Amino acid sequence: MTLSSGLSPVARGLITLYTSTLLAGMWSMIVPALPVLAKSFDISPGTAAQTITALAVGRFAGMPISGVVLDRLGTRAALTAGPAIACSAALLAGFMPWFSFILVLGFLLGIGESIWVIAREVAGIDLVPPQQRGRVLSGFHGVNNLGLALGPLFGGLLTEMIAFRAVFFAYAACAGVSVLLGMIVANEEPVTVQKPAAPSTQPTSWGIDLAWQWLRGIRELFHQIHPELRATYVVLVFATLTSFGHRVTTQSMLPLLANSNLGLSPKEVGMLFTISGVSVFAMIFPAGFVIDKVGRKWATVPSTGIPAIAFLLMPFAQNFFQLAVLVSFLGIANGLSLGSLATSTFDVVPASARGRLQAVRRTIAETGGIGAPLLGGYLADRFNAGVPFLAYAPLLVLSA
Repeated sequence: MTLSSGLSPVARGLITLYTSTLLAGMWSMIVPALPVLAKSFDISPGTAAQTITALAVGRFAGMPISGVVLDRLGTRAALTAGPAIACSAALLAGFMPWFSFILVLGFLLGIGESIWVIAREVAGIDLVPPQQRGRVLSGFHGVNNLGLALGPLFGGLLTEMIAFRAVFFAYAACAGVSVLLGMIVANEEPVTVQKPAAPSTQPTSWGIDLAWQWLRGIRELFHQIHPELRATYVVLVFATLTSFGHRVTTQSMLPLLANSNLGLSPKEVGMLFTISGVSVFAMIFPAGFVIDKVGRKWATVPSTGIPAIAFLLMPFAQNFFQLAVLVSFLGIANGLSLGSLATSTFDVVPASARGRLQAVRRTIAETGGIGAPLLGGYLADRFNAGVPFLAYAPLLVLSA
């Protein structure tokens, strides 16, 4: 008798999804390779950091795509299509001799990752009753952050022992395994999708019309929120925006800061991210207790206030130990944010529009993930790698 035969279908499904979630976080193997990538292509460190920007733009673009795949083709199609796109993009990036094409492939990798993350969350929710959904989703965040923690460690080792291109091949292997895992997940029947409205009678203005329709749709959804709770929703959107921004800033700028200011090796940079990820993973259960038993603000306020302090101190770190302490506090803050912003949003939005308003919150937040490394890369090239942290800290203070 095999181990799997003694498990219930729900347990087998969750184990499969959690394994795929862990592998998805391994894209972070790319992070400690950025300084080496910059030297290999003879580009500035800030330019190399735009690899993370390209991935973030891809995640932003992949969100509406993931909805279409899920609603029209089902969860299994999304769980295989997402990692398949990521696998193909990572493989090509490993062979690509031009940095500009690596940026394009990073964009495709982000699209695949976005489809991947939405699909596994929906598949997980379909497996359990409503009263267990919070724990399942919190588990997804925690396991993904464990992958994000382990990725830089392996990425740093691969970069030092082989070459920076090895991290792309390693991530392609992780995504390939996830394609196989997606094939064995129970498929949820596609939801019937309403046909879109007829296009504008003026072909040249269809893009503008579509944008206006989208904005009107957001306005109508916003007005479904109780008037006394609308300001709270706006604050939660802003907090999510800054949360995404500070995480991507850390991912893209910390390797540059550690390498240029302290001369840390890719392996040591990877260890910093591992410390952060372990801190996040350790906060899964305490964060759930705080959110449900103590109060939402006791999780949401520190989740942005602690990073503000860490960002102000990070440019002045003198050695690996000091950076490690600051990074561990960032991990604690990220752990507190796991589920707290989403849970607080569910508290204030009406049931009739909670899915769409959650999607609006996350879509707007992804702009922070796109803009943060762009601005950070410019500031790093114009001044030094510590300036992006100082520039971003006031937004975190405001958010808290």
